[in-house]
Amino acid sequence: MQLHAFRFNIVGQWAVTTSVDYSLAQLIQVIILLSTGGNNGGGYLASKYEVIAIHAAILLSHAVINSLPIAWLSFFGQFAAAWNMLGVFVLMIAVPAVATERASAKFVFTNFNTDNSAGIHSHLYIFLLGLLMSQYTLLGYDASAHMTEETKNADKNGPIGIISAIGISIVVGWGYILGVTFAVKDIPSLLSPDNEAGGYAIAQVFYQAFKSRYGSGVGGIVCLGIVAVAIYFCGMSSVTSNSRMAYAFSRDGAMPLSSVWHKVNEHEVPINAVWLSAFVSLCMALPSLGSLVAFQAMVSIATIGLYIAYALPIFFRVTLARKHFVPGPFNLGRYGVLLGWVAVLWVVTITVLFSLPVMYPVTRDTLNYTPVAVGGLFILVLTSWVVSARHWFKGPVTNLSG
Repeated sequence: MQLHAFRFNIVGQWAVTTSVDYSLAQLIQVIILLSTGGNNGGGYLASKYEVIAIHAAILLSHAVINSLPIAWLSFFGQFAAAWNMLGVFVLMIAVPAVATERASAKFVFTNFNTDNSAGIHSHLYIFLLGLLMSQYTLLGYDASAHMTEETKNADKNGPIGIISAIGISIVVGWGYILGVTFAVKDIPSLLSPDNEAGGYAIAQVFYQAFKSRYGSGVGGIVCLGIVAVAIYFCGMSSVTSNSRMAYAFSRDGAMPLSSVWHKVNEHEVPINAVWLSAFVSLCMALPSLGSLVAFQAMVSIATIGLYIAYALPIFFRVTLARKHFVPGPFNLGRYGVLLGWVAVLWVVTITVLFSLPVMYPVTRDTLNYTPVAVGGLFILVLTSWVVSARHWFKGPVTNLSG
């Protein structure tokens, strides 16, 4: 079962890197469009091939940065944390402040966009689908766990890093969302492909807020630049997490060519695993050239696949290992089992929710292929276990002596 969790985790992490860096490539596409005149002013819209090229360039830069010594990664990580915190506060204050029209508190906290092209008009259904973005945003908090071999006092600092990441994301993310939504009044116009940003809603919010106030959307483009840099660092950290997971996975002999991906350079960086992660993430984006439906099915593994990987060890902790599990210095005490079951049941719930249709009527192009993608991955993992892995996989290899 550890092998199943590992495989869901590594594939899910590659999908996360793909989705993060591809979304950054799309944002750069929109920034170029707005900077050259906008959708209605003759602006330049990069083709899907150019978007893939931008995506590849981003991944290349992330691989180069992650090939540097850990001291450099630490510096970039600290800079990214500072940028994200300051950037969010700038955006959550500046955007609603410059907007000439602001939404009321009633609109922000009670309005549901039932006037949509997705054919979904139920308030409850819209709320449940909205959970997907929240769950996606909170992904990756396990990065601290993947960096524990390079962390001092990892048995305490690792869990603290995880909890801190979740807590900060909730508070700061909530503030950012409030700041943006108070600057929104006409939702259909933000989603219209005929607006200046070509239907890219958040870009249209920023651009329109500054243009309505100053007659120019340059300030909005600058705000998008702040977001782009934040996403860039997110992708960088994602590659870091991917490479450490691939390194650990191959150390246990659980990957093809494990001896290759397990190698480290003179700076103790798993250099081959870094470039493998970047290459796989590039390959996972290639389906977007043929079909966005296929690409969306691919990256859907990012959310559900990772949460399944999170839930599996928790499930076995509260069932098979309940009596003989030895907690570490940082633990949840008597509430551990209860919270473990809450976590498992929550993952089961969101797995069902994220498999529901997101557009109606359901056709070949609007079908939610998430169950197909995740189910296919599960079948591959289970088949590999039955046919081969159960005969040789012995579990994680410890690098501690004594």
